[in-house]
Amino acid sequence: MELIAMITVMILIQVLFFGFQVGKARGKYNIKAPAVAGNEIFERHYRIHQNTIEQIVIFIPSLWMFGYFVSENIGAALGLLFFVGRFVFRSAYLNDPGSRAVGFIMGFIPILGCLLGALFTIIQVLI
Repeated sequence: MELIAMITVMILIQVLFFGFQVGKARGKYNIKAPAVAGNEIFERHYRIHQNTIEQIVIFIPSLWMFGYFVSENIGAALGLLFFVGRFVFRSAYLNDPGSRAVGFIMGFIPILGCLLGALFTIIQVLI
């Protein structure tokens, strides 16, 4: 499960990086806490961070269950796709929020794959 652990650490560091980018944008665009609106670029950074947090709440447990019950190597590959997808999502969202679909799909497929793969395998084990 070392590969799954490494991917998990990478994703958590990514979330921290996105959070630091929010703080940097807050200062650059003079958005005083607790405000989360007031400058479109700041709001994009904020939404990227929040969306990533929303996604990892589902993805991380799914990844670990998939790695344990199905395949560590395939799980690690799906985790890497999720990780890269979040950077693609971030880049697109910062440039034009309407163009974020590719990055979103790169994150959604691993979530769906890990969740359903783990679910079906656990059901098979129980039956």
